[in-house]
Amino acid sequence: MELSPLTAVSPTDGRYAGKTESLREYFSEFALIRYRIRVEIEYFIALCNIPLPQLAGFDHGKFETLRDIYRTITPEEAARVKEIEKVTNHDVKAVEYYIKEHFKALGLDRWKEFIHFGLTSQDINNTSVPLSFKEAMHDVYLPALQEITDKIRNMAEEWKDIPMLARTHGQPASPTRVGKEFSVFLVRLEEQMHQLSALGYPAKFGGATGNMNAHKVAYPDIDWPGFGDRFVSSLGLKRSFPTTQIEHYDNLAALFDCLRRINTILIDMCRDIWTYISMEYFRQKVNRNEVGSSAMPHKVNPIDFENAEGNLGIADALLTHLSMKLPISRLQRDLTDSTVLRNIGMPLAHGLIALASLKKGLGKLIINEEAIQADLDRNWAVVAEGIQTILRRENYPDPYETLKALTRTGKGIDHETISEFIEGLDVSESVKAELRAITPMTYTGF
Repeated sequence: MELSPLTAVSPTDGRYAGKTESLREYFSEFALIRYRIRVEIEYFIALCNIPLPQLAGFDHGKFETLRDIYRTITPEEAARVKEIEKVTNHDVKAVEYYIKEHFKALGLDRWKEFIHFGLTSQDINNTSVPLSFKEAMHDVYLPALQEITDKIRNMAEEWKDIPMLARTHGQPASPTRVGKEFSVFLVRLEEQMHQLSALGYPAKFGGATGNMNAHKVAYPDIDWPGFGDRFVSSLGLKRSFPTTQIEHYDNLAALFDCLRRINTILIDMCRDIWTYISMEYFRQKVNRNEVGSSAMPHKVNPIDFENAEGNLGIADALLTHLSMKLPISRLQRDLTDSTVLRNIGMPLAHGLIALASLKKGLGKLIINEEAIQADLDRNWAVVAEGIQTILRRENYPDPYETLKALTRTGKGIDHETISEFIEGLDVSESVKAELRAITPMTYTGF
């Protein structure tokens, strides 16, 4: 069966392909091949720049021609790597042989043995994969997340003066403001984004068991650890040292954990907005051609927030596994990281689907001030906290207990009930004036 969005096994390449296709440049098999070639070529160029004695005669004017091997590669050309892999049964070795074919075609055959010189596969994988992850984050994911934080910031500003009943444990509580509640999510997200920006993208580069044994034995007078640091830094990554044969992944796990916290904050926001919609605090812009329910014509469901919540949950599950599994490897290495690492783009794919849904859902929200105002007006009991606090200040006897007796009778507490209570208090007129000024609409704090 031919592969298409209708036949794809994963919905990220099927139903949601339009929302995730930008990630193919970073996480597809073609992308992995291109990144591997890029690292191999840049490593060869770095060896020329030392220069190794045997590479001293290499024409530096050909560096850009070498870079074109990965800069201009097409999926059709990358298929040649897969053909070689059928023979080698080794994906990184296939990349090495592919580059050697290009060297031969360019008349550079005499230098071909310095491709992959002294390296093991993980020197390529553990630089290629974090490099692709870093560039996908910076080019695709973080800009999409920034759109969401910008939207939340605008809503927080637009609705900053609209009072709203708060609910703790689902019960009416001291009033707040709509904009302030959106600001809570904004600040939480910005803090995690700040922490994310402080984390480096790690890479392993050190030979078969991390000690650059082959490099040292071939050229003992060269500072290979310093070379490794500089080379990895030139790719925009941070070299981990010491390591075994593979990257220990601890710092990569930190990136995953931070992303998971961001997703968890977004899930929290989705659920709150979903609840506010069910309380009619928000309405949603209606598309006349959309169907909310196949049976109930009146339905306008909060599907964007539900879709976002579901995909963020999948992303978090994947991030959790990546974070907990990758740092564990038997002795100097086992192969369990290899197949797992190929899924590093999946949490970003589900995250992108979620962010697209969130962007759509937030754009459809219409605040319903009448419903918010009505809910405040039904819940005058929430001013009891403010009243008893002023009575405490005035040393009024048992103020908390007095307000508790008033508000927990099981009967509705309205404006009239509160007014009558205030008038019956044995306090000065000035204090009564203070108490009369407390309403569910004004008792919103800072």
